[in-house]
Amino acid sequence: MGKRSRIAVVAGLTTLVLLGAACGDDAGTDGEMPMELSGDIFVSGSSTVEPISVRNAEKFSSENPGVNIAVEGPGTGDGFELFCNGETDISDASRPIDEEEVALCEENGIEFTELEVALDGITVMTNPTNDAVTCLTTGDLYALVGPESQGFDNWSDADDLAKEVGGNDSFPDAPLDITAPGEESGTYDAFIELAGFEDIGVERGLSQDEAATTRPDYQSSPNDNVIIQGMEGSDSSFGWVGFAYFENNAEAVKAIEIDGGDGCIAPTRETISDGSYPLSRSLFIYVNNAKAAESDALRAYVDFYVSDEGFVSVTEVGYVDLPADRIQATRDAWASA
Repeated sequence: MGKRSRIAVVAGLTTLVLLGAACGDDAGTDGEMPMELSGDIFVSGSSTVEPISVRNAEKFSSENPGVNIAVEGPGTGDGFELFCNGETDISDASRPIDEEEVALCEENGIEFTELEVALDGITVMTNPTNDAVTCLTTGDLYALVGPESQGFDNWSDADDLAKEVGGNDSFPDAPLDITAPGEESGTYDAFIELAGFEDIGVERGLSQDEAATTRPDYQSSPNDNVIIQGMEGSDSSFGWVGFAYFENNAEAVKAIEIDGGDGCIAPTRETISDGSYPLSRSLFIYVNNAKAAESDALRAYVDFYVSDEGFVSVTEVGYVDLPADRIQATRDAWASA
Protein backbone atom coordinates (compact mmCIF):
# COMPACT_ATOMS: atom_id res chain seq x y z
CA MET A 1 0.00 0.00 0.00
CA GLY A 2 3.04 2.23 -0.13
CA LYS A 3 2.96 3.26 3.50
CA ARG A 4 4.38 1.90 6.73
CA SER A 5 1.97 0.42 9.26
CA ARG A 6 3.62 0.47 12.67
CA ILE A 7 2.09 -1.97 15.10
CA ALA A 8 3.16 -1.85 18.72
CA VAL A 9 2.75 -5.35 20.00
CA VAL A 10 0.73 -5.53 23.22
CA ALA A 11 0.29 -7.93 26.08
CA GLY A 12 -0.85 -11.49 26.47
CA LEU A 13 -0.16 -14.68 28.36
CA THR A 14 -0.09 -17.41 25.70
CA THR A 15 1.44 -17.79 22.26
CA LEU A 16 3.26 -20.36 20.21
CA VAL A 17 6.09 -22.50 21.50
CA LEU A 18 9.54 -21.02 20.97
CA LEU A 19 11.93 -23.36 19.30
CA GLY A 20 15.27 -22.81 21.00
CA ALA A 21 17.94 -22.46 18.37
CA ALA A 22 15.93 -24.12 15.63
CA CYS A 23 13.66 -22.07 13.36
CA GLY A 24 10.20 -23.50 13.22
CA ASP A 25 9.98 -26.94 14.85
CA ASP A 26 6.33 -27.81 15.52
CA ALA A 27 5.13 -24.64 13.78
CA GLY A 28 1.39 -24.28 14.07
CA THR A 29 1.01 -25.62 17.63
CA ASP A 30 -0.06 -23.58 20.65
CA GLY A 31 1.63 -23.41 24.05
CA GLU A 32 3.20 -21.15 26.66
CA MET A 33 6.24 -18.97 26.10
CA PRO A 34 9.24 -19.65 28.31
CA MET A 35 9.97 -15.92 28.40
CA GLU A 36 8.42 -12.56 27.64
CA LEU A 37 9.27 -11.48 24.11
CA SER A 38 10.80 -8.14 23.20
CA GLY A 39 12.46 -6.51 20.23
CA ASP A 40 11.71 -5.04 16.82
CA ILE A 41 10.62 -6.74 13.60
CA PHE A 42 10.72 -4.98 10.24
CA VAL A 43 8.67 -6.38 7.34
CA SER A 44 8.77 -4.75 3.91
CA GLY A 45 7.93 -5.58 0.30
CA SER A 46 4.76 -6.42 -1.57
CA SER A 47 1.72 -4.22 -1.07
CA THR A 48 -0.33 -7.27 -2.07
CA VAL A 49 1.00 -9.40 0.80
CA GLU A 50 1.10 -6.44 3.22
CA PRO A 51 -2.50 -6.93 4.50
CA ILE A 52 -1.73 -10.53 5.52
CA SER A 53 1.41 -9.50 7.40
CA VAL A 54 -0.42 -6.60 9.05
CA ARG A 55 -3.30 -8.84 10.12
CA ASN A 56 -0.92 -11.40 11.61
CA ALA A 57 0.98 -8.63 13.36
CA GLU A 58 -2.28 -7.39 14.88
CA LYS A 59 -3.10 -10.87 16.16
CA PHE A 60 0.44 -11.41 17.38
CA SER A 61 0.24 -8.08 19.20
CA SER A 62 -2.55 -9.37 21.42
CA GLU A 63 -0.27 -12.10 22.73
CA ASN A 64 3.12 -10.46 23.24
CA PRO A 65 4.13 -7.44 25.30
CA GLY A 66 7.37 -5.86 24.16
CA VAL A 67 7.66 -6.46 20.43
CA ASN A 68 7.28 -3.69 17.86
CA ILE A 69 6.41 -4.79 14.31
CA ALA A 70 6.64 -2.38 11.38
CA VAL A 71 5.03 -3.49 8.11
CA GLU A 72 5.28 -1.49 4.88
CA GLY A 73 4.42 -2.14 1.25
CA PRO A 74 6.60 -0.26 -1.24
CA GLY A 75 6.60 -3.18 -3.69
CA THR A 76 8.21 -6.60 -4.05
CA GLY A 77 11.29 -5.36 -5.91
CA ASP A 78 11.99 -2.55 -3.46
CA GLY A 79 11.41 -4.97 -0.60
CA PHE A 80 13.93 -7.49 -1.92
CA GLU A 81 16.54 -4.73 -2.30
CA LEU A 82 16.14 -3.85 1.37
CA PHE A 83 16.06 -7.51 2.39
CA CYS A 84 19.17 -8.51 0.45
CA ASN A 85 21.03 -5.55 1.94
CA GLY A 86 20.20 -6.90 5.40
CA GLU A 87 17.87 -4.02 6.28
CA THR A 88 14.71 -6.04 6.93
CA ASP A 89 13.79 -9.23 8.77
CA ILE A 90 11.04 -10.44 6.43
CA SER A 91 10.33 -9.59 2.81
CA ASP A 92 6.73 -9.86 1.57
CA ALA A 93 6.64 -10.95 -2.08
CA SER A 94 3.95 -11.38 -4.71
CA ARG A 95 6.37 -13.31 -6.94
CA PRO A 96 9.38 -15.56 -6.33
CA ILE A 97 12.77 -13.92 -5.80
CA ASP A 98 14.64 -13.54 -9.10
CA GLU A 99 18.23 -14.40 -10.04
CA GLU A 100 19.60 -10.88 -9.65
CA GLU A 101 18.04 -10.57 -6.21
CA VAL A 102 19.42 -13.96 -5.17
CA ALA A 103 22.86 -12.81 -6.33
CA LEU A 104 22.57 -9.64 -4.23
CA CYS A 105 21.60 -11.68 -1.18
CA GLU A 106 24.54 -14.04 -1.75
CA GLU A 107 26.91 -11.10 -2.20
CA ASN A 108 25.82 -9.72 1.16
CA GLY A 109 25.79 -13.08 2.94
CA ILE A 110 22.00 -13.12 3.39
CA GLU A 111 20.59 -16.64 3.69
CA PHE A 112 16.82 -16.91 3.64
CA THR A 113 13.84 -19.23 3.75
CA GLU A 114 11.04 -18.90 1.19
CA LEU A 115 7.56 -19.60 2.59
CA GLU A 116 4.47 -19.81 0.39
CA VAL A 117 1.58 -18.31 2.37
CA ALA A 118 -1.41 -17.72 0.08
CA LEU A 119 -2.91 -17.81 -3.40
CA ASP A 120 -3.98 -14.77 -5.41
CA GLY A 121 -5.46 -13.97 -8.78
CA ILE A 122 -4.32 -10.78 -10.49
CA THR A 123 -7.63 -9.10 -11.24
CA VAL A 124 -7.95 -7.04 -14.42
CA MET A 125 -10.51 -4.29 -13.90
CA THR A 126 -12.45 -1.46 -15.41
CA ASN A 127 -15.26 0.84 -14.35
CA PRO A 128 -18.65 -0.87 -13.81
CA THR A 129 -20.19 1.39 -16.48
CA ASN A 130 -17.86 -0.02 -19.16
CA ASP A 131 -20.32 -2.56 -20.57
CA ALA A 132 -18.36 -2.90 -23.82
CA VAL A 133 -15.55 -4.89 -22.18
CA THR A 134 -16.35 -8.10 -20.32
CA CYS A 135 -13.63 -10.60 -21.35
CA LEU A 136 -10.08 -10.22 -22.67
CA THR A 137 -7.63 -12.75 -24.09
CA THR A 138 -3.94 -12.63 -23.24
CA GLY A 139 -3.45 -11.24 -26.74
CA ASP A 140 -5.84 -8.42 -25.89
CA LEU A 141 -3.83 -7.66 -22.75
CA TYR A 142 -0.65 -7.47 -24.82
CA ALA A 143 -2.32 -5.18 -27.35
CA LEU A 144 -3.63 -2.83 -24.68
CA VAL A 145 -0.64 -2.54 -22.33
CA GLY A 146 2.22 -4.54 -23.85
CA PRO A 147 5.49 -3.05 -25.12
CA GLU A 148 4.06 -2.34 -28.60
CA SER A 149 1.03 -0.40 -27.38
CA GLN A 150 2.76 2.83 -26.39
CA GLY A 151 0.76 5.81 -27.57
CA PHE A 152 -2.61 4.04 -27.79
CA ASP A 153 -4.96 6.63 -26.31
CA ASN A 154 -8.23 4.84 -27.13
CA TRP A 155 -9.23 1.23 -26.59
CA SER A 156 -9.92 0.96 -30.34
CA ASP A 157 -6.31 1.97 -31.12
CA ALA A 158 -5.36 -1.57 -30.05
CA ASP A 159 -7.68 -3.30 -32.55
CA ASP A 160 -5.11 -4.02 -35.29
CA LEU A 161 -2.41 -5.23 -32.90
CA ALA A 162 -4.89 -7.38 -31.00
CA LYS A 163 -5.97 -9.10 -34.21
CA GLU A 164 -2.31 -9.84 -35.05
CA VAL A 165 -1.64 -11.50 -31.68
CA GLY A 166 -4.80 -13.59 -31.38
CA GLY A 167 -7.02 -11.09 -29.61
CA ASN A 168 -10.21 -9.26 -30.47
CA ASP A 169 -10.51 -6.38 -32.92
CA SER A 170 -13.65 -4.66 -31.71
CA PHE A 171 -12.63 -2.56 -28.72
CA PRO A 172 -14.82 0.46 -27.89
CA ASP A 173 -14.01 3.91 -29.18
CA ALA A 174 -13.36 5.28 -25.69
CA PRO A 175 -10.37 6.73 -23.81
CA LEU A 176 -7.96 4.06 -22.55
CA ASP A 177 -7.26 5.39 -19.06
CA ILE A 178 -4.73 3.04 -17.45
CA THR A 179 -3.79 3.04 -13.76
CA ALA A 180 -1.75 0.01 -12.73
CA PRO A 181 1.30 -1.20 -10.79
CA GLY A 182 4.76 -0.04 -11.83
CA GLU A 183 8.12 -1.77 -12.14
CA GLU A 184 8.76 -1.83 -8.39
CA SER A 185 5.76 -4.13 -7.95
CA GLY A 186 5.77 -7.91 -7.98
CA THR A 187 2.23 -7.70 -9.35
CA TYR A 188 3.67 -5.88 -12.39
CA ASP A 189 6.20 -8.68 -13.00
CA ALA A 190 3.68 -11.45 -12.38
CA PHE A 191 1.14 -9.85 -14.72
CA ILE A 192 3.69 -9.73 -17.56
CA GLU A 193 4.69 -13.35 -16.98
CA LEU A 194 1.20 -14.80 -16.57
CA ALA A 195 -0.17 -12.87 -19.55
CA GLY A 196 2.64 -14.28 -21.72
CA PHE A 197 4.01 -10.96 -22.92
CA GLU A 198 7.54 -12.33 -23.40
CA ASP A 199 6.39 -15.22 -25.59
CA ILE A 200 4.18 -12.96 -27.71
CA GLY A 201 6.82 -10.25 -28.07
CA VAL A 202 9.73 -12.58 -28.90
CA GLU A 203 7.61 -14.30 -31.53
CA ARG A 204 7.06 -10.86 -33.06
CA GLY A 205 10.79 -10.13 -33.20
CA LEU A 206 11.34 -8.27 -29.92
CA SER A 207 14.24 -9.12 -27.65
CA GLN A 208 13.43 -10.88 -24.39
CA ASP A 209 14.12 -7.69 -22.44
CA GLU A 210 11.90 -5.64 -24.75
CA ALA A 211 9.10 -8.19 -24.61
CA ALA A 212 9.12 -8.70 -20.85
CA THR A 213 7.74 -5.27 -20.07
CA THR A 214 4.69 -3.05 -20.52
CA ARG A 215 4.14 0.24 -22.26
CA PRO A 216 5.69 3.00 -20.14
CA ASP A 217 3.04 5.67 -20.76
CA TYR A 218 0.41 5.04 -18.10
CA GLN A 219 -0.20 6.18 -14.54
CA SER A 220 1.69 3.71 -12.37
CA SER A 221 1.41 3.46 -8.61
CA PRO A 222 2.71 1.14 -5.88
CA ASN A 223 -0.45 1.95 -3.92
CA ASP A 224 -3.29 -0.46 -4.76
CA ASN A 225 -5.87 1.96 -3.39
CA VAL A 226 -4.70 4.59 -5.88
CA ILE A 227 -5.25 2.03 -8.66
CA ILE A 228 -8.77 1.37 -7.40
CA GLN A 229 -9.41 5.13 -7.42
CA GLY A 230 -8.21 5.22 -11.03
CA MET A 231 -10.84 2.63 -11.95
CA GLU A 232 -13.52 4.71 -10.25
CA GLY A 233 -12.37 7.95 -11.87
CA SER A 234 -12.93 7.02 -15.51
CA ASP A 235 -15.84 5.29 -17.25
CA SER A 236 -13.36 3.51 -19.56
CA SER A 237 -10.56 2.79 -17.09
CA PHE A 238 -8.20 -0.18 -17.16
CA GLY A 239 -5.86 -1.64 -14.53
CA TRP A 240 -5.01 -4.63 -12.38
CA VAL A 241 -4.52 -5.43 -8.67
CA GLY A 242 -4.45 -8.44 -6.35
CA PHE A 243 -7.77 -10.22 -5.82
CA ALA A 244 -8.27 -8.98 -2.24
CA TYR A 245 -8.19 -5.33 -3.33
CA PHE A 246 -10.76 -6.05 -6.01
CA GLU A 247 -13.00 -8.03 -3.66
CA ASN A 248 -12.87 -5.32 -1.02
CA ASN A 249 -13.97 -2.76 -3.62
CA ALA A 250 -16.29 -4.93 -5.73
CA GLU A 251 -19.09 -2.34 -5.75
CA ALA A 252 -16.78 0.34 -7.16
CA VAL A 253 -14.95 -1.62 -9.89
CA LYS A 254 -15.67 -4.42 -12.37
CA ALA A 255 -13.51 -7.50 -12.88
CA ILE A 256 -12.86 -8.45 -16.49
CA GLU A 257 -12.88 -12.17 -17.28
CA ILE A 258 -9.69 -13.57 -18.84
CA ASP A 259 -9.46 -16.13 -21.64
CA GLY A 260 -6.14 -17.95 -21.51
CA GLY A 261 -7.21 -20.40 -24.21
CA ASP A 262 -9.95 -22.29 -22.37
CA GLY A 263 -12.71 -19.69 -22.48
CA CYS A 264 -13.55 -16.66 -20.39
CA ILE A 265 -12.95 -17.22 -16.66
CA ALA A 266 -13.69 -14.77 -13.85
CA PRO A 267 -11.41 -14.46 -10.83
CA THR A 268 -13.10 -16.17 -7.87
CA ARG A 269 -11.83 -18.04 -4.85
CA GLU A 270 -12.67 -21.31 -6.61
CA THR A 271 -10.99 -20.51 -9.95
CA ILE A 272 -7.91 -19.14 -8.19
CA SER A 273 -7.69 -22.16 -5.89
CA ASP A 274 -7.93 -24.70 -8.71
CA GLY A 275 -5.67 -22.66 -11.02
CA SER A 276 -8.23 -22.36 -13.81
CA TYR A 277 -8.11 -18.57 -13.66
CA PRO A 278 -5.19 -17.74 -16.00
CA LEU A 279 -3.67 -15.00 -13.81
CA SER A 280 -3.48 -17.07 -10.60
CA ARG A 281 -0.25 -16.94 -8.57
CA SER A 282 1.35 -17.69 -5.20
CA LEU A 283 2.21 -15.18 -2.48
CA PHE A 284 5.29 -15.52 -0.26
CA ILE A 285 7.24 -14.27 2.69
CA TYR A 286 11.05 -14.54 2.85
CA VAL A 287 12.72 -14.78 6.26
CA ASN A 288 16.32 -13.79 7.02
CA ASN A 289 17.71 -16.97 8.62
CA ALA A 290 20.47 -15.29 10.62
CA LYS A 291 18.11 -12.69 12.06
CA ALA A 292 15.63 -15.44 12.95
CA ALA A 293 18.35 -17.42 14.72
CA GLU A 294 19.19 -14.37 16.83
CA SER A 295 15.65 -13.20 17.63
CA ASP A 296 13.12 -15.11 19.73
CA ALA A 297 10.50 -12.54 18.72
CA LEU A 298 11.08 -12.97 14.99
CA ARG A 299 10.95 -16.75 15.26
CA ALA A 300 7.74 -16.57 17.25
CA TYR A 301 6.13 -14.19 14.73
CA VAL A 302 6.94 -16.53 11.84
CA ASP A 303 5.73 -19.49 13.93
CA PHE A 304 2.43 -17.64 14.31
CA TYR A 305 2.35 -16.75 10.60
CA VAL A 306 2.42 -20.46 9.65
CA SER A 307 0.08 -21.59 12.46
CA ASP A 308 -3.58 -22.39 11.90
CA GLU A 309 -4.60 -18.93 13.13
CA GLY A 310 -1.95 -17.30 10.94
CA PHE A 311 -3.34 -18.98 7.84
CA VAL A 312 -6.86 -17.89 8.82
CA SER A 313 -5.62 -14.32 8.21
CA VAL A 314 -5.29 -15.12 4.50
CA THR A 315 -9.03 -15.39 3.99
CA GLU A 316 -9.80 -12.67 6.53
CA VAL A 317 -8.05 -10.08 4.35
CA GLY A 318 -9.48 -11.46 1.11
CA TYR A 319 -6.98 -13.91 -0.38
CA VAL A 320 -7.26 -17.65 -1.05
CA ASP A 321 -6.05 -20.47 1.20
CA LEU A 322 -3.30 -22.81 0.14
CA PRO A 323 -4.31 -26.47 -0.18
CA ALA A 324 -3.53 -28.52 2.93
CA ASP A 325 -0.49 -30.22 1.40
CA ARG A 326 1.08 -26.87 0.51
CA ILE A 327 0.40 -25.49 3.99
CA GLN A 328 2.28 -28.49 5.34
CA ALA A 329 5.10 -27.90 2.85
CA THR A 330 5.41 -24.33 4.13
CA ARG A 331 5.56 -25.54 7.73
CA ASP A 332 8.14 -28.17 6.81
CA ALA A 333 10.29 -25.56 5.06
CA TRP A 334 10.21 -23.34 8.15
CA ALA A 335 10.92 -26.26 10.50
CA SER A 336 14.06 -27.17 8.52
CA ALA A 337 15.26 -23.58 7.96
